[in-house]
Amino acid sequence: MTTHLISHRDCLFHDTGPGHPERADRLRAVLHQLDSDNFPELVRHDAPLGTTEDIALVHSAAHIKHIASSAPMAGIINLDPDTVMSPGSQIAALRAVGAAIAAVNIVMGEANTNAFCAIRPPGHHAETDRAMGFCLYNNVAIAARHAQKAHGLQRIAIVDFDVHHGNGTQEIFAHDPDVFYASSHQAPFYPGTGSVTETGVGNIVNVPLAAGAGSREFREAYDMVILPALNAFRPELLLISAGFDAHIKDPLANINLTGEDYRWITRRLMAVADLHAKGRVVSLLEGGYDLEGLAEGVDAHVKALLQA
Repeated sequence: MTTHLISHRDCLFHDTGPGHPERADRLRAVLHQLDSDNFPELVRHDAPLGTTEDIALVHSAAHIKHIASSAPMAGIINLDPDTVMSPGSQIAALRAVGAAIAAVNIVMGEANTNAFCAIRPPGHHAETDRAMGFCLYNNVAIAARHAQKAHGLQRIAIVDFDVHHGNGTQEIFAHDPDVFYASSHQAPFYPGTGSVTETGVGNIVNVPLAAGAGSREFREAYDMVILPALNAFRPELLLISAGFDAHIKDPLANINLTGEDYRWITRRLMAVADLHAKGRVVSLLEGGYDLEGLAEGVDAHVKALLQA
């Protein structure tokens, strides 16, 4: 199995200001962990710029205009209490979108291939018409729609193990039976969505985890609920919203996972992709706000991707 790493230094220039948890040091920690001396087998790419047409696959024209026009010439502006823009935010977000598009194209064009997108800002909270939760554009949703449009895939699955529910991804696909979305997440917690009763048109699976849950509860959520539903869906492509803020060290949540849990879930998801999707997996970085926990989680995740 060949694993591709897609990133770009422009993603560092999304300046969120002093004290903001979604900061450039997150990506620096990830890229340091994935340094070529540690992971010489990774095939590395600079992310291209995403286009307005790419973003319009899931976002409204009004949203695209709002984000583009909100970028300040200097300083930082708030789109909401959590979500900010600086002069470098738009190009960073376009690189994140471009990475998602490029990753799909790579795994669809090469056999025995998967990809990890080391990007920021994250995306899974961004709704059709709304930036929120540190997210400007929904990168994983754009990847799914691109796979449908450009590669003619019929069944695409998104699995989200970020500690926060991906309300944006759910909102975008809630009425599309060809896109399966499953999320494990702490609840009650931000953003307040992700109940087990939120099932879309039968394509949405949510497994809330109580604060204090750890490896046992996390693995049961997948073994008993998410993985059986994912196998039944038989995806032709598996996308992962890879958030590492359920790590025990993370300051923003209270789920107690370790690197071994991220290795485990990555291997289990890859087994599903091997069975139904010719091993095609694209993983995109979402949350993770303790730098050591983030680096540990990414290390375990990418090593598992490489070990198919």
